[in-house]
Amino acid sequence: MYEDVSEEEVEHRIISSHESVRAVVAYWRKKCGGGLMPRRADIDPADLKPYLPCIILVDVVPDERRFVYRLVGTHEVAGRGFDPTGLSVREAFYAESEEAGLSTYEYVVRERRPFCFRDPYVTPDNWYEHEDTVYLPLSADGTVVNMILVYSHSLDFKPRIIDSLIMR
Repeated sequence: MYEDVSEEEVEHRIISSHESVRAVVAYWRKKCGGGLMPRRADIDPADLKPYLPCIILVDVVPDERRFVYRLVGTHEVAGRGFDPTGLSVREAFYAESEEAGLSTYEYVVRERRPFCFRDPYVTPDNWYEHEDTVYLPLSADGTVVNMILVYSHSLDFKPRIIDSLIMR
């Protein structure tokens, strides 16, 4: 689905995204330290404190699950209406379709660089969403993507879970 998206187009999308998306990408780039991508250990959650509710970490695994939600921020859980932690993206995708959900992760693994999604879409439960979402590769060895950090800024957030602890 995203095979034809150029690096220049992704950069244009990032530049056009909400300032919080640009800030997370700038932090990720700083942590690259001249390499293709940082390690998970290079990312300090304390540095990303204002963004944590909107961050997802997805493991890239060597089995049929392929992508598994490791950590899902509280804002993301509220927006989905459930916590997909431990489930595969195939089981709990939050995109227009399973193919669309998986293809963004596949792009990041194949290209070993960020991907940015900015188009409105309809969720699996028929809610209209419009987000600026960036997918950032992480690697234990600096070469193979073994985790993807996802950050989303919702342009029209509608929580499915209302909780006094969830702030935006």
